[in-house]
Amino acid sequence: MSSSRTFTFKEVSFQFTSSGSGTAIIFLHGFLENKEMWNGIIEGLPRALRKITLDLPGHGKSGNLGYIHTMEEMAEALKVLVDKLKLKKVFLAGHSMGGYVALAFAEMHPELIKGIILMNSTARTDSDKKKKDRDRAIKLVKENHKSFVRTAIPLLFRPKNRRNLLPQVKEVKAAALKTSKQGIIAALEGMKIRSDREVLLHFAPYPFLFIAAQNDPVFPFETLKEQLKAHRVTPCITENGHMAHLEDFETIMRAIKKFIKEN
Repeated sequence: MSSSRTFTFKEVSFQFTSSGSGTAIIFLHGFLENKEMWNGIIEGLPRALRKITLDLPGHGKSGNLGYIHTMEEMAEALKVLVDKLKLKKVFLAGHSMGGYVALAFAEMHPELIKGIILMNSTARTDSDKKKKDRDRAIKLVKENHKSFVRTAIPLLFRPKNRRNLLPQVKEVKAAALKTSKQGIIAALEGMKIRSDREVLLHFAPYPFLFIAAQNDPVFPFETLKEQLKAHRVTPCITENGHMAHLEDFETIMRAIKKFIKEN
C-alpha cells in the first residue's frame, strides 16, 4: 500500500493515500472505521485504476472540525482532496457513513461523478426511532466511549460471523478504539441530521452500485428493497451482515470490478 499523505481543511490536518494511475476511485470508510478498511479491496483491483482512501473527520489520523461533523462538511473536505489531486471525474465508494458522505458530495458536485458504490448504506434520512437511538448512543459515548465501541463493533457482524471471523472482529475493534470521543460524537450528531437523498438513485446522471446485505443488523434488508429497484441502481445482494468487505469479500469484489469496467 502507498504511504499516507496529508492536506489541510479549515486548519485541520487530514490523511489520505493515493496509488496507481488512470480512472480514480475514492474510498470512504464508515463510522468508527478508517481508510485502512479498504486495503483488501484495493489490492484486488486492477493496477490501471487510481485508488484513493481518506480518513474522514475525527476518524483514523484526521483531526476533528467541531462538535458536529455534517455529511456536507465531510464532503467539503473531500472536495479539497479532489482539487488537490486535480481529479476531473471520479468513482466514489462509501461504506455505511461513507455512503452518506458520497451522496452529499455527489449532490453538491454532480459534474465530478462517474459512478457511486454504496455498500451497507442507505440514501434515506434517519427515522425518528433511529434519531432517538443516536441520542442514546451519544449519551453512552459521553459516559464511556471505549465501552461503547467494544459493544458496538461485534454487533455489526452477522451473529455466526462474530465467532467465524473473530480475528477480523478484533481487528476492527482495535482500530475503532483509536477513534476519539469527540470524533465519535461529531459523527453521530452529523448522521442524525443528514438529508434524505433517495431522489439521486432515480434521477442522477450517473449510475449506482448498491451493495445490500440480507442479514445487515444496521439496515434491515426490507427497508432497502425500494432503493434497490431505483432507476439508476445496479443491486448486489449479499447474504451476511454490515461488514460486507469482510463477510462477503468475493461477492462484492466481483460486483465492484464489473461496475467499474462497465462505467
